[in-house]
Amino acid sequence: RRDRADMFCSTEEGVKGARALEWGLVDDVVVNSRFEQQLTDTATALAADSGRPGDVPGIRLAAIERQIESDSIQYSSVNVVIDRAGSVATITVSAPNSPVPEDVKELVDQGDSYWAIRTARELDDAILHLRFNEPEIGIIQFRVTGDADSVLAHDAFLHQNKRHWLVNEILLNWSRVLRRIDLTSRSLVARIEPGSAFSGTLAEIAFACDRIFMAEGEFEDLPGTEATLSLSEHNLGRHAMCNGLPRLQSRFLGEPDRMAELEQVLGQPLLAQDADRRGLVSNIYDDIDWDDEIRIFLEERASFSADAMVGLEANLRFAGPETLETKIFGRLTAWQNWIFQRPNAVGEDGALQCYGSGIKAKFSRQRV
Repeated sequence: RRDRADMFCSTEEGVKGARALEWGLVDDVVVNSRFEQQLTDTATALAADSGRPGDVPGIRLAAIERQIESDSIQYSSVNVVIDRAGSVATITVSAPNSPVPEDVKELVDQGDSYWAIRTARELDDAILHLRFNEPEIGIIQFRVTGDADSVLAHDAFLHQNKRHWLVNEILLNWSRVLRRIDLTSRSLVARIEPGSAFSGTLAEIAFACDRIFMAEGEFEDLPGTEATLSLSEHNLGRHAMCNGLPRLQSRFLGEPDRMAELEQVLGQPLLAQDADRRGLVSNIYDDIDWDDEIRIFLEERASFSADAMVGLEANLRFAGPETLETKIFGRLTAWQNWIFQRPNAVGEDGALQCYGSGIKAKFSRQRV
């Protein structure tokens, strides 16, 4: 309530337990003598309500294997190439090239070597590496290669067995990794090219991006192949953003009928014009324009103030309901006051200092 929020924010001594409970600020109030026991009882009750079996051993997660070079990182299913001059990192994710497990027993036996587990962990590691070790890389472009139908087959297997404890953990982890992409302070771009495998769960990577470029028609060096985009059940509600909504629902907040239309094309490979007509991509380009249009976009994006891009992207990515996460990542970290106090704005060569002078501002590329 607005009045209670006003009181809480302006009362120097704060709010005591009973009132905090009444206002819904805490879940319970416990005297000191029962505090530890109440924690134990609550944890036990939560564990009893969990779908995880208590008598089944988990799987062991081995250390992630990766080879880091000066301008690349190589994993088993993920590859990162870094162009520091252009301020761009390209992450390529490989679709599964192994058959779908026959049953959940085979899945458990495969353990952390199973494609969906291994790829999610590698993608998460790559995003974190760029976030902390490459602060001047302002743009991440995503590619997905391999067999799109294979992704859909693995999605179908996971969807069919979603009540199994390990499958549930796999799906939850993918949701977490995809939210990691949402919350990464970089300009995010998806390139859907001939031979791409943006389908099902891997299509969620594209829907997490600020721009989605899709190739139209055949390309000269890849005759007989056109870019496609395919959806599975996992795109309609399995992986929610921080606002509690699936990415496609967030995308079509102003066009709710779109979601019902998309249910009719699950599993179908959509060509560029169809994907564009359905609102699933930002731009489509043919072979003549593809390289130049994307090059111009990347160069333009890299020329903008990194601080301004942080504010722009953080505010645009989280439409719809406000949650604690969207308030933190979509609002608190992107206050205009913060942007306008940074050297990129008010420094000697900042945008506000150079405005109207005919002199081009000089920006630090570091993303924070």
